[in-house]
Amino acid sequence: MKPHRKKVIKLLLVDDHPVVREGIKASLQTRKHIRIVGEASDGEEAITLARKLGPDVILMDISMPRMSGIEAAQRLRKTAPDSKILALTMHDNKEYVLKMTQLGARGYVFKDASPSELMRAIESVDAGEIVFAPRASRHILNEYAETSGRSGRTITSDLSDRERLVLRMIAEGYSTKEIADRMFLNHKTIETYRHRIMVKLDIHTVADLTKYAVVKGLVEAK
Repeated sequence: MKPHRKKVIKLLLVDDHPVVREGIKASLQTRKHIRIVGEASDGEEAITLARKLGPDVILMDISMPRMSGIEAAQRLRKTAPDSKILALTMHDNKEYVLKMTQLGARGYVFKDASPSELMRAIESVDAGEIVFAPRASRHILNEYAETSGRSGRTITSDLSDRERLVLRMIAEGYSTKEIADRMFLNHKTIETYRHRIMVKLDIHTVADLTKYAVVKGLVEAK
C-alpha cells in the first residue's frame, strides 16, 4: 500500500518586504506539501499573479505600497474567487480585522506567529476552515457585541447543547481541528456540526456566527 500523501498547497506570498518573504520561505522550506508558486510585493502584483497562477492560498500583508492588502482582497473576490486569502500582518487593528473579514478573508494571523502556527493556518485555510488569531477574534467579538447592543436584536434557535459548544469555540477563534481535539471527535464530525449550525441559523459567515454567539451569551466580548 502506498503511503498517504498530503495534497500540495499552492501558496502565493504577498509582502512588500523581501526579508519577510525570505523568512517565510525559509520557515516553509521543509514543508514539502506547501509550495510557493509566486511572490508579489504589492496588491497589484498579487492580482496579476493570482489570475495567472491560481493559488490555493494567498498569504498577504495588509500595508503595502501602490495597492494595500485590503483593496487587493476586494478585487481578488472577483478575479480569483477560488483562492483563499490569509492575512499575515503586524497590525492588531480593529478596523483592519473587520474589513478583511467583510471582504472574505479566511484567516488573520500575526507576523509574530511561530513557523508551526503559520503552517497550520495555511493548511486550515486551504481545508476550508476559518483561522483568526485570538487577538483578532476579540475585535470581532467587541464589534458585534456593540452592534447587537445598539440594535436590541433578539435571535432564537433550536441548537443542541453540542452545537452550542461548537458554535462557542468557532466564535472564540478555534480551528476545526482544535475543536475536534477538544471534543474528542473527528474533523468531519465537527464540519457536519458547523454545517448544521449554519443551516439552522441561516448564517453563513464566521463574523455573523460570532455575532450570534455574543447576542446569545455563549461568549463574552473582552
